[in-house]
Amino acid sequence: MSDQSGTSTIALPLLSTRIRLPERAWATLGAMAIYIVAVLIANETTTRFISLPWYGLVSVGTLVFGITFTQRDRVHRAGRPWVYAMLITTAILATLQSWLTGVSWRIILASCLAILLAEAADTEVFHHLRERSWTVRVIGSNAISIPLDTLIFTIVAFAGVFSWGMIWSIVWGDIVAKTAIGTAAAFIRGFELGKRGRDEPTDNRG
Repeated sequence: MSDQSGTSTIALPLLSTRIRLPERAWATLGAMAIYIVAVLIANETTTRFISLPWYGLVSVGTLVFGITFTQRDRVHRAGRPWVYAMLITTAILATLQSWLTGVSWRIILASCLAILLAEAADTEVFHHLRERSWTVRVIGSNAISIPLDTLIFTIVAFAGVFSWGMIWSIVWGDIVAKTAIGTAAAFIRGFELGKRGRDEPTDNRG
């Protein structure tokens, strides 16, 4: 069933309600799936590090996590409920990952807290900027979520395990890497949309 806005709805007679599907629902679900898988892989590789040329350590998991930036921002266009559904599903699966694969509970806790807090902040800022261009929305939301995500994850996961000098080195390296990846992704997507003469739509109902 569809309405005049071009979106679809599913009737649930027993619940006397409807679930509103976004436009290009399969694209949204695909982006959600890629996001979730990338986070789970990042959890598995987060204790492997690469040294930056001058100062800082970058977790291999951060490079994998970079995949989530564009996918998360694609889900934004479906509205807040879809983003939060994705974040909650990711947190649940990350908890199961700890039980099934032996990933440290501290890494899973850090991952869940970072996802629920930093990604929620990203979502709210992104939607607050929904009248601005795609590039401004992404860079603006990343400016808040990347430092918050990095601080929460690194301190919760590694405080008491690594020295504080090493922890701040990881924080710096991860912020640099995430910012570079996120900014590049924003400009590439913004350039693609500019060539098409349109901006990325955002569902303003969510």
